[in-house]
Amino acid sequence: MFNIERWQEIFEAIAKNKLRTFLTGVSVASGIFILVILLGVGKGLQNGIEKQFERDAAGVIEVWSGATTKAYKGMNPGRQIQFRNSDFDLGVQKYGDQLDKNGATATGWGITVSYGKESGNYQYRGVNTDGMGIENVSVIKGRYINANDLKYNVKAAVIGQKVKLDLFKEKNPIGEQITVANINFKVVGVFTDPGGEREESRVFVPLTTAQQVFGLGDKISYMAYTLKKKDTYEEAVAESEKFKNDYGKLLRSKNGAAPDDESAVGIFNSVKEAKKFYDLNLYIRLFFWWVGICTIIAGVVGVSNIMLIIVKERTKEIGIRKALGASPISIIIMILHESIFITTISGFTGLLTGLALLELIGPHAQSEYFVNPQVDFTVAISTLIVLVVAGALAGFVPAYRAAKIRPIVALRDE
Repeated sequence: MFNIERWQEIFEAIAKNKLRTFLTGVSVASGIFILVILLGVGKGLQNGIEKQFERDAAGVIEVWSGATTKAYKGMNPGRQIQFRNSDFDLGVQKYGDQLDKNGATATGWGITVSYGKESGNYQYRGVNTDGMGIENVSVIKGRYINANDLKYNVKAAVIGQKVKLDLFKEKNPIGEQITVANINFKVVGVFTDPGGEREESRVFVPLTTAQQVFGLGDKISYMAYTLKKKDTYEEAVAESEKFKNDYGKLLRSKNGAAPDDESAVGIFNSVKEAKKFYDLNLYIRLFFWWVGICTIIAGVVGVSNIMLIIVKERTKEIGIRKALGASPISIIIMILHESIFITTISGFTGLLTGLALLELIGPHAQSEYFVNPQVDFTVAISTLIVLVVAGALAGFVPAYRAAKIRPIVALRDE
């Protein structure tokens, strides 16, 4: 119930001690301000990490070939390993029940792609039907490579948005003919990629077509797999690591490399790497929360001390109230009301200042691993709850002390 007299008392008490109240409010506001900034920074780091993993499907395991570094079964080190279709088929056949998506890719860099008078150097990738999911691309016009394209070696091409803008400008490219290394392909789709222009400077063609028209035979550049989802992150990491180790040994054995020669067959497990990054980010954010909460506690202690001083100054007034029949709970509510009011107003000021600063500086303070620092709605609500609780804690001890004052003792106070 709204009590105007109580509010008048609060404002009169604040007016009598303006400097003291201001300094107390600054300590609380600075605590909330620091907490908001730190949480915003933590969110920016999280967004940056997530952006790094957006370029490919979540949980992708990439496999590529290299050169041997160890002698094995009479063969000298330094041999270049070349993956072929049989290496990819081996993985699908042996681990098919564990796999969600699987892709083999043949790649060429710096390839001239032309349309009419326009041309540029881009990357082509021969892919299969799962390439779309593994590459984490979205088709915005037309379609992706399908099973018929692979079966009949169709000269179909899905171009990136960057390629489309460079070669076609505003024209619709679907159905148009382009040349990739002087070989005609029909554009059947346009894609976008969360990785940006670098990832959109590519042309996808059917793997079988690329191997045939570019003279690759059955060679492939690298392979990628995603495993079926597990109930927990820990299970996913354990299974992906087992797949990585077992498949690595299998490929090394098939290609005449030592079982522990990781340079001959390299495998990157993004599931495990993502967990490392997310765990690190979690620890950073927890540290930021700890620092922010400690700063708020310092402000709360200041508010509590001020309220103790106020109770001491108003001892006689409190004694008169109790002598006139005021209950202990009403005394507690009076002190808590003032404490919560000071804390909440100061905290709101710090919260709004922090949010405004993030909104103002955030878009200009971005890098590869730091993107869009902000505080989401849930965190803002949590901060408001912290404010109210902090105000209540700051005023509880002084309020309890005021409620315990005996009227006869209070009336004697000078």
